[in-house]
Amino acid sequence: MGKISPVSYKYIVHTNISIEGVVDRPDVIGAIFGQTEGLLGSELELRELQRSGRIGRIEVTLETRAGKTEGTIIIPSSLDKAETAIIGAALETIQRIGPCNAKVKVDKIEDVRISKRNYVIERAKSLLKELTEQILPDSQEITDEVTHSVRMMEIREYGKDRLPAGPNIDDSEEIIAVEGRADVLNLLKHGIKNIIAMNGTSVPQTIIDLSKKKVLTAFVDGDRGGDLIVKELIALTELDYVTKAPDGKEVEEITKKEIHKALRNKVAIEQIKMEISEQEKQPTYHKRVTQTNRKLTLTEQEKDNFKKLLYDLIGTRGAYILDGNLNILGKVPATEIPPTIKSLGSGIHAIIFDGIITRELVYNAEKANIKYLVAMDSRVKPFDTRIYLLTNKDFN
Repeated sequence: MGKISPVSYKYIVHTNISIEGVVDRPDVIGAIFGQTEGLLGSELELRELQRSGRIGRIEVTLETRAGKTEGTIIIPSSLDKAETAIIGAALETIQRIGPCNAKVKVDKIEDVRISKRNYVIERAKSLLKELTEQILPDSQEITDEVTHSVRMMEIREYGKDRLPAGPNIDDSEEIIAVEGRADVLNLLKHGIKNIIAMNGTSVPQTIIDLSKKKVLTAFVDGDRGGDLIVKELIALTELDYVTKAPDGKEVEEITKKEIHKALRNKVAIEQIKMEISEQEKQPTYHKRVTQTNRKLTLTEQEKDNFKKLLYDLIGTRGAYILDGNLNILGKVPATEIPPTIKSLGSGIHAIIFDGIITRELVYNAEKANIKYLVAMDSRVKPFDTRIYLLTNKDFN
């Protein structure tokens, strides 16, 4: 039989066969030629097409299980697509192979040129990626890469709390406490190495211990969360100075100029305590409202719903998440409130839960513009946040 050059393939006919009995490959080949002979006329006679090289070698694979045989037929073709489709349809007329009933079904006709084109595209992508990676970066890319590497080498884990920190904590008389790892990296980038992160709004014991031995400056974000962290530090550590990023900005994103300006303008803790004391005496000084004023803005519908849902949660350690129409968006364990706030991002009107309102929860809620936090009790004073805080005693 004639052979077709692999480079001249245009199409490949993929066919599945199912045979009610046990047969061999020669039986299948014989059935293909025998049962299609004379079916399509002399111009599409399979034997002649194969002799002329327009049909390639017919590949047959078989597998026998439980007295039945299944397999595939693959026929390469250099005919045009219409002729190839006719050949494929002709195969489906085969009803017996050897002494057994058989069913032949064309699975697909593959256009080899499309397959080659797809290969070319994927290979071109790979080559372009390799080329791009091998091209020398410009000077700024080199600088950025080196700077980043140096920053990553300098950052370390400090103390039993394994806090992200710069390399000069032990050698410096003064240290700067920031909120997170990203803040440490930004300050390292600009040459400040006596920094340590609190890794959240709860003050770690490592920071408390350091504050007793070194001059401690708190460098916090320019938002309400920063204020809450400062109050927590004042309550638990021997804090010496406080400074903040510009309003609305975070320490991790500010520039070198803004960092040095903030550190130059740090404020002694005595002054901060005086300001906090004045704020507590006059809770409306910064347009804050008292708990009494908040009750006036609470509608009867909201009050009734909050009370009912809070009492429904008693003993469950669960939390309801509500939208602006007081519909329940979901119920989660109270421990999952922070990640739930983060995942939803916005659209939360109120959170009602069986637990205690903490500074960290208030901080997260403020970022998400939540209006109400309702719980059994609270460790946060109502005028310390713009969020309306309600507890069990407000419904009695």
